[in-house]
Amino acid sequence: MTDRTLRSPDDLDALSFDARGLVPVVAQSTADGAVLMVAWASREALELSLATGLMHYWSRSREELWKKGATSGNLQRLVSLHADCDADTVLARVAMDGPACHTGERSCFGAAPATVMSELWDLLESRNAQRPEGSYTTRLLTDENLRLKKLGEETVELVTALLRREERASEEAADLVYHLLVALLGAGRTWDEVLAELARRRG
Repeated sequence: MTDRTLRSPDDLDALSFDARGLVPVVAQSTADGAVLMVAWASREALELSLATGLMHYWSRSREELWKKGATSGNLQRLVSLHADCDADTVLARVAMDGPACHTGERSCFGAAPATVMSELWDLLESRNAQRPEGSYTTRLLTDENLRLKKLGEETVELVTALLRREERASEEAADLVYHLLVALLGAGRTWDEVLAELARRRG
Protein backbone atom coordinates (compact mmCIF):
# COMPACT_ATOMS: atom_id res chain seq x y z
CA MET A 1 0.00 0.00 0.00
CA THR A 2 1.35 3.41 -0.99
CA ASP A 3 2.20 5.70 1.91
CA ARG A 4 0.76 9.14 1.14
CA THR A 5 1.39 10.62 4.58
CA LEU A 6 2.57 14.23 4.55
CA ARG A 7 5.10 14.52 7.35
CA SER A 8 7.22 17.50 6.39
CA PRO A 9 7.07 20.67 4.25
CA ASP A 10 9.05 18.85 1.55
CA ASP A 11 6.26 16.28 1.25
CA LEU A 12 3.90 19.07 0.21
CA ASP A 13 5.79 19.32 -3.11
CA ALA A 14 3.80 16.29 -4.27
CA LEU A 15 0.46 18.08 -3.92
CA SER A 16 -1.39 19.52 -6.91
CA PHE A 17 -2.55 22.93 -5.74
CA ASP A 18 -5.17 24.64 -7.91
CA ALA A 19 -4.68 27.92 -9.78
CA ARG A 20 -5.23 29.84 -6.54
CA GLY A 21 -2.62 27.78 -4.74
CA LEU A 22 -5.21 25.88 -2.70
CA VAL A 23 -6.25 22.28 -2.01
CA PRO A 24 -9.42 21.03 -0.30
CA VAL A 25 -8.86 19.48 3.11
CA VAL A 26 -11.21 16.92 4.68
CA ALA A 27 -10.95 16.91 8.48
CA GLN A 28 -11.68 13.53 10.05
CA SER A 29 -11.99 12.67 13.73
CA THR A 30 -9.50 10.14 15.07
CA ALA A 31 -12.05 9.25 17.75
CA ASP A 32 -14.61 7.57 15.51
CA GLY A 33 -13.71 8.31 11.90
CA ALA A 34 -16.47 10.89 11.49
CA VAL A 35 -15.95 13.52 8.79
CA LEU A 36 -15.99 16.84 10.65
CA MET A 37 -15.64 19.50 7.96
CA VAL A 38 -14.17 20.43 4.58
CA ALA A 39 -12.09 23.57 4.10
CA TRP A 40 -9.38 24.97 1.83
CA ALA A 41 -5.69 25.21 2.63
CA SER A 42 -2.73 26.90 1.04
CA ARG A 43 0.78 25.49 1.24
CA GLU A 44 1.54 27.95 4.03
CA ALA A 45 -1.51 26.76 5.98
CA LEU A 46 -0.39 23.15 5.71
CA GLU A 47 3.17 24.06 6.69
CA LEU A 48 1.82 25.84 9.78
CA SER A 49 -0.34 22.84 10.59
CA LEU A 50 2.68 20.54 10.47
CA ALA A 51 4.86 22.95 12.44
CA THR A 52 2.38 23.74 15.22
CA GLY A 53 0.30 20.56 15.43
CA LEU A 54 -2.85 22.69 15.06
CA MET A 55 -4.89 22.87 11.85
CA HIS A 56 -4.65 26.03 9.77
CA TYR A 57 -6.70 26.79 6.67
CA TRP A 58 -7.18 29.48 4.03
CA SER A 59 -10.34 31.56 3.99
CA ARG A 60 -11.42 32.25 0.40
CA SER A 61 -13.93 34.87 1.54
CA ARG A 62 -11.48 36.81 3.71
CA GLU A 63 -8.42 35.94 1.65
CA GLU A 64 -6.36 35.11 4.72
CA LEU A 65 -4.90 32.30 6.80
CA TRP A 66 -6.91 31.17 9.80
CA LYS A 67 -6.29 28.77 12.66
CA LYS A 68 -9.23 26.54 13.48
CA GLY A 69 -10.51 27.50 16.93
CA ALA A 70 -8.49 30.74 17.19
CA THR A 71 -11.59 32.62 18.37
CA SER A 72 -13.91 29.81 19.51
CA GLY A 73 -11.30 27.71 21.31
CA ASN A 74 -12.46 24.66 19.32
CA LEU A 75 -8.99 23.70 18.14
CA GLN A 76 -8.19 20.85 15.79
CA ARG A 77 -5.10 18.99 16.97
CA LEU A 78 -3.35 17.46 14.00
CA VAL A 79 -2.62 13.74 14.18
CA SER A 80 -1.63 13.17 10.55
CA LEU A 81 -1.99 14.56 7.02
CA HIS A 82 -2.51 12.37 3.94
CA ALA A 83 -2.72 13.10 0.21
CA ASP A 84 -5.28 11.26 -1.92
CA CYS A 85 -4.31 9.17 -4.95
CA ASP A 86 -4.40 12.22 -7.27
CA ALA A 87 -2.57 14.43 -4.75
CA ASP A 88 -5.23 17.12 -5.16
CA THR A 89 -7.09 16.58 -1.86
CA VAL A 90 -5.76 16.26 1.69
CA LEU A 91 -7.14 14.21 4.56
CA ALA A 92 -6.41 15.70 7.99
CA ARG A 93 -6.88 13.27 10.86
CA VAL A 94 -7.52 15.39 13.93
CA ALA A 95 -8.55 15.35 17.57
CA MET A 96 -11.15 18.05 18.23
CA ASP A 97 -11.39 20.36 21.22
CA GLY A 98 -15.13 20.96 21.07
CA PRO A 99 -17.41 21.06 17.99
CA ALA A 100 -16.05 21.50 14.46
CA CYS A 101 -19.03 23.33 12.95
CA HIS A 102 -19.79 27.03 13.46
CA THR A 103 -23.38 26.02 14.28
CA GLY A 104 -22.19 24.23 17.40
CA GLU A 105 -22.65 20.78 15.87
CA ARG A 106 -19.80 18.33 16.30
CA SER A 107 -19.65 17.87 12.52
CA CYS A 108 -20.65 20.12 9.62
CA PHE A 109 -22.36 17.01 8.20
CA GLY A 110 -24.62 16.42 11.18
CA ALA A 111 -24.60 13.61 13.67
CA ALA A 112 -22.43 10.62 12.84
CA PRO A 113 -23.47 7.11 13.84
CA ALA A 114 -22.53 6.71 17.49
CA THR A 115 -20.13 4.05 18.70
CA VAL A 116 -20.41 2.31 22.06
CA MET A 117 -17.29 4.12 23.27
CA SER A 118 -18.46 7.54 22.13
CA GLU A 119 -21.88 6.99 23.72
CA LEU A 120 -20.25 5.88 26.98
CA TRP A 121 -17.93 8.89 27.00
CA ASP A 122 -20.88 11.25 26.33
CA LEU A 123 -22.75 9.66 29.24
CA LEU A 124 -19.78 10.06 31.57
CA GLU A 125 -19.39 13.72 30.58
CA SER A 126 -23.08 14.22 31.33
CA ARG A 127 -22.67 12.62 34.75
CA ASN A 128 -19.66 14.82 35.38
CA ALA A 129 -21.63 17.96 34.54
CA GLN A 130 -24.83 17.06 36.40
CA ARG A 131 -23.48 14.94 39.29
CA PRO A 132 -26.81 13.16 39.96
CA GLU A 133 -27.21 11.84 43.50
CA GLY A 134 -27.00 8.09 43.91
CA SER A 135 -24.90 7.65 40.77
CA TYR A 136 -21.84 5.41 41.10
CA THR A 137 -20.10 7.50 38.46
CA THR A 138 -20.76 10.65 40.49
CA ARG A 139 -19.28 8.96 43.53
CA LEU A 140 -16.12 8.07 41.61
CA LEU A 141 -15.77 11.53 40.09
CA THR A 142 -16.00 13.22 43.49
CA ASP A 143 -13.51 10.90 45.19
CA GLU A 144 -10.11 10.64 43.50
CA ASN A 145 -8.79 8.04 45.95
CA LEU A 146 -11.79 5.81 45.34
CA ARG A 147 -11.68 5.99 41.55
CA LEU A 148 -7.93 5.26 41.43
CA LYS A 149 -8.32 2.44 43.93
CA LYS A 150 -11.11 0.92 41.83
CA LEU A 151 -9.00 1.28 38.68
CA GLY A 152 -6.24 -0.71 40.37
CA GLU A 153 -8.67 -3.36 41.62
CA GLU A 154 -10.25 -3.81 38.19
CA THR A 155 -6.81 -4.16 36.61
CA VAL A 156 -5.89 -6.96 39.02
CA GLU A 157 -9.23 -8.71 38.44
CA LEU A 158 -8.77 -8.61 34.67
CA VAL A 159 -5.19 -9.91 34.85
CA THR A 160 -6.34 -12.75 37.13
CA ALA A 161 -9.20 -13.69 34.78
CA LEU A 162 -6.85 -13.67 31.79
CA LEU A 163 -4.28 -15.85 33.56
CA ARG A 164 -6.99 -18.37 34.40
CA ARG A 165 -8.52 -18.08 30.90
CA GLU A 166 -11.90 -17.50 32.49
CA GLU A 167 -14.99 -16.60 30.47
CA ARG A 168 -15.55 -13.58 32.71
CA ALA A 169 -12.40 -11.96 31.32
CA SER A 170 -14.51 -9.98 28.84
CA GLU A 171 -16.70 -8.71 31.68
CA GLU A 172 -13.65 -7.74 33.69
CA ALA A 173 -12.24 -5.95 30.63
CA ALA A 174 -15.48 -3.97 30.30
CA ASP A 175 -15.27 -3.02 33.99
CA LEU A 176 -11.68 -1.86 33.52
CA VAL A 177 -12.54 0.23 30.45
CA TYR A 178 -15.35 1.96 32.35
CA HIS A 179 -13.12 2.77 35.33
CA LEU A 180 -10.31 3.89 33.02
CA LEU A 181 -12.61 6.37 31.26
CA VAL A 182 -13.86 7.73 34.57
CA ALA A 183 -10.28 8.13 35.79
CA LEU A 184 -9.33 9.97 32.60
CA LEU A 185 -12.33 12.27 32.92
CA GLY A 186 -11.55 12.92 36.57
CA ALA A 187 -8.00 13.91 35.64
CA GLY A 188 -9.21 16.32 32.96
CA ARG A 189 -8.13 14.13 30.06
CA THR A 190 -10.28 12.88 27.16
CA TRP A 191 -10.80 9.67 25.23
CA ASP A 192 -10.04 11.58 22.01
CA GLU A 193 -6.56 12.31 23.35
CA VAL A 194 -5.96 8.59 23.90
CA LEU A 195 -7.07 7.76 20.36
CA ALA A 196 -4.95 10.57 18.96
CA GLU A 197 -1.88 9.22 20.78
CA LEU A 198 -2.53 5.70 19.47
CA ALA A 199 -2.85 7.10 15.95
CA ARG A 200 0.40 9.03 16.40
CA ARG A 201 2.23 5.89 17.50
CA ARG A 202 0.86 4.00 14.52
CA GLY A 203 2.56 6.64 12.39
